[in-house]
Amino acid sequence: MKKLTALFLTAMAVCNAAFAQQDYVKEHFTKKDVYITMRDGVRLFTSIYTPKDASKQNKYPIMMHRTCYSIGPYGADKYPGRLGPSAEIMKEGYIFVYQDVRGRYKSEGTWTNMTPVIDNKKGKTDVDEGSDTYDTIDWLIKNVTGNNGRVGQYGISYPGFYTAAGILSNHPALKASSPGAPISDFWFDDFHHNGAFIESYFFTFPVFGVPKGKADTTGASWFANKMINPGTRDGYQFLLDLGPLKNADNYYKDNFFWQETIDHPNYDEFWQKRGLLKHFNNKSKTAVMTVGGWFDAEDLSGPLNIYKTIEKKNPSTYNTIVMGPFGHGRWSQETGHTLHSNVYFGDSIATFYQKEIEAKFFRHFLKGKGDKATGLPEAYMFNTGKKEWATFDKWPAANAEHKKFYLAADGKLADAQPTTPGSVSYISDPMKPVPYTEDNSTTAGFTPFGYMSEDQRFAGRRPDVLVYQTDVLTDDVTLGGEIMANLKIATTGTDADFVVKLIDVYPPDEPNHAFMPNKSIILSNYWQMVRSEVMPARFRKSFEKPEALVAGQKADVNFRLQDVLHTFKKGHRIMIQVQSTWFPIVARNPQKFVENPYKAEQSDYIKATETVFNDSFIDVQILK
Repeated sequence: MKKLTALFLTAMAVCNAAFAQQDYVKEHFTKKDVYITMRDGVRLFTSIYTPKDASKQNKYPIMMHRTCYSIGPYGADKYPGRLGPSAEIMKEGYIFVYQDVRGRYKSEGTWTNMTPVIDNKKGKTDVDEGSDTYDTIDWLIKNVTGNNGRVGQYGISYPGFYTAAGILSNHPALKASSPGAPISDFWFDDFHHNGAFIESYFFTFPVFGVPKGKADTTGASWFANKMINPGTRDGYQFLLDLGPLKNADNYYKDNFFWQETIDHPNYDEFWQKRGLLKHFNNKSKTAVMTVGGWFDAEDLSGPLNIYKTIEKKNPSTYNTIVMGPFGHGRWSQETGHTLHSNVYFGDSIATFYQKEIEAKFFRHFLKGKGDKATGLPEAYMFNTGKKEWATFDKWPAANAEHKKFYLAADGKLADAQPTTPGSVSYISDPMKPVPYTEDNSTTAGFTPFGYMSEDQRFAGRRPDVLVYQTDVLTDDVTLGGEIMANLKIATTGTDADFVVKLIDVYPPDEPNHAFMPNKSIILSNYWQMVRSEVMPARFRKSFEKPEALVAGQKADVNFRLQDVLHTFKKGHRIMIQVQSTWFPIVARNPQKFVENPYKAEQSDYIKATETVFNDSFIDVQILK
């Protein structure tokens, strides 16, 4: 009873806080709904919240958020619980603008996923997210009373993509842009990792692949009746029982995004033209602060690669990166005790980010001098092993030194290449795939979340998962920067996936912290996943032109894991796990090469013996 009372009081406190903020919004802002006409005549529904004391004499900057996920509540008398990216920024005073993108909710036009960028627009019908951002900003600057001529844009996840794409508008009034967890390329984020299909996204396809009726301007979720009810919370079993991916047509025959996905199994023009990175150039004057979470199961590639690409192609622009100890977008809401899965990182870390990093960035460029002297570092990165913030003049750090860890045949993670050739083999069975998590309650949801730092003992104790580890560390070892897996493999099949996981092995006497979300978990000998990635061997030479493996022949499978900043403490061990199934986060590889894995037959799914040779190594960067 006490527990129920505590939960009730907590829920009431949250509700009261939300209502209090909603009252604040009503008391301090005037709402106006408008349609803004784009250059091709399409009208985008936009809500504008202006401080009540704004005037020609008392001006505010504009903070803009463009989304495919609805800008509700709709209606001139309906107000949200909060405006802007944080309560801190809301109370500092900005004009907040929200917009439904093309073809979504109350906006007109046709929706497409990751709208292709048109670099050289030749007429009014050449439109993309950059042009829509430009046209929206231009209208706002000319028509919203009390604006100071400066605009900032922000957003997380898909809105992070719209924020990143908005940089390409090159509108002179766009002074600051902060893409959060931005998608940069669907081949490496969200729906694919290195081209491997992320099957845990299976249930999300109605959101992205059901077109809205052209006459529908109600703001209703038109795709809701297309969502799958699996009849179970066990997504592993549901998706295993689904069988080959071709059987998904039983649910998604009319889903245009599913059909696009299965018709483009390789990194062809369809996917390439949806990538953002190649379009960043030296034209933009917009200050950029890209934000991500080290444990973001959805969009970890995007923020790191957008930052690095802008840094390389536009070195004169103000360009910074922030990476915190968060899952997907979790820096936007304070949780008090900051945890990911079972790992506790400290208290009020989201609030620190919002007040000491995010608010300072926008304040400087939208209200202050805008001279780049923000007082913020180039890279504000959270060390997930030391559990503290670190700052860098560049990322990866200038003092990062490369080191190779070899996958020795005796299970050692060795400093030097073994002098005697050796290997370890395992049988990979796509009918009994390795689970990606022990928490089955998370396998039938919208997207995965907690597995990015979960205990990996359950996987490492299976015969189809290889385990390599160092001796107990006698000193702290900080991995800071990029990670490259260089595998030397062979298989009895003609295709295979290879998953590499970097793991922090806790000591036997590690105590549980006071905020354990699951009391049945022990941190004694905990195997915390720090980083992980999958690579289909079919793409080992080219993402555009897959190539079969030759059964029994040694081959290189090289791929990059995402960056890391993690101190493996004295008394811990560094571990690498290698496996070939990771279900259902990654769709099962048939292990027999087929031209299109989405259309493989049940008979194409075969057992195979996978061999990893001891000249395989993991190249990391170590901070001294």
